[in-house]
Amino acid sequence: MGYVEAGGYDRDMNYIDDRVVEHPEGGREWPVEAGRYRLVGSRACPWAHRAIITRRLVGLDVGPDAGPGGTGPAPLSQGLCGPTHDWKSWTFDLDVDSVDPVLGVVRLRDCYLHRYADYPKGITVPALVEVNSKAVVTNDFRSMVTDLATQWAPLHRSGAPDLYPAELREEIDAMVDLNFRTVNNGVYRCGFAGDQASYEDAFAVLFARLDELEEHLATRRYLVGEHVTLADVYLFVTLVRFDHVYHGHFKCNRNRIAEMPNLWGYLRDLFQTPGIGDTVNLDHIKQHYYRVHADINPTGVVAVGPDPAAFYTPHDRERLGGTPFWNAAGNAEAPAAPRPEDIRDGDEAGAFA
Repeated sequence: MGYVEAGGYDRDMNYIDDRVVEHPEGGREWPVEAGRYRLVGSRACPWAHRAIITRRLVGLDVGPDAGPGGTGPAPLSQGLCGPTHDWKSWTFDLDVDSVDPVLGVVRLRDCYLHRYADYPKGITVPALVEVNSKAVVTNDFRSMVTDLATQWAPLHRSGAPDLYPAELREEIDAMVDLNFRTVNNGVYRCGFAGDQASYEDAFAVLFARLDELEEHLATRRYLVGEHVTLADVYLFVTLVRFDHVYHGHFKCNRNRIAEMPNLWGYLRDLFQTPGIGDTVNLDHIKQHYYRVHADINPTGVVAVGPDPAAFYTPHDRERLGGTPFWNAAGNAEAPAAPRPEDIRDGDEAGAFA
């Protein structure tokens, strides 16, 4: 996740960049295949949270042939690590005997070593793991999430939304890139800055962009177009953590998102959308940041507030038009309730039941 370092924070963006695609052409491309892979993530990590939400919205937890209530095997199963980890790896301490029930491993690190015996880099989530070999296929969250929304389309549920419409991709990509540099990674540039000047520079960039987004969302319900896209998914995972973690822990404290009316309404709108807010676990989020980042919070004391009930208050964003879900077939609809095996204690899914 990052550590305090001298000067500005520089995120390592070198990943296992294989892809799982509908029509692989050899090399480092793998075929989309139901049941072959397992998505390993954590409710705590925003980069993994992107993949968790996308899997849920497009229905890779139920697939195109699901029976009533979403029964049947998931085309892409999901493993969830606990909120804390040591320097070696994320662990499956939420499961019985701390063993992932499908992969049979205690540490995600084992799956990286099954792929590369001398894997030298950090063990990150999300990771797509091939079930039979127990080897990581890719941990590149950038291409992975886009591919889940597009390349995995043959395994999407009936009525799945199009989160990356072809006619909006250029605009979505531009929005995603700018928000990544200034907001998604911007909060980390504040939190892990190693000197005052670097922190103040990151702080200024972050809040300048939040001010732009506040203005942008004054007259439109979503970031791009009239429906939820990947641009919204990617911004949501940062905004939902902002007041609970980044405001205090990362010193992003000019103001809270709750003090920015348009962003706050937008955040509550997304949070209350099925398939988005029900993937949130605020306890996991706070446990992770406040306990794992010992260089920032050496006492390990975890903040109590804010009250998550605020996420459920009316947002009045419907007045701006648009609807949450869209696809070209005209049958887009919200996902059903999450599968029981995908729910962990503290998930907001219980509040949506």
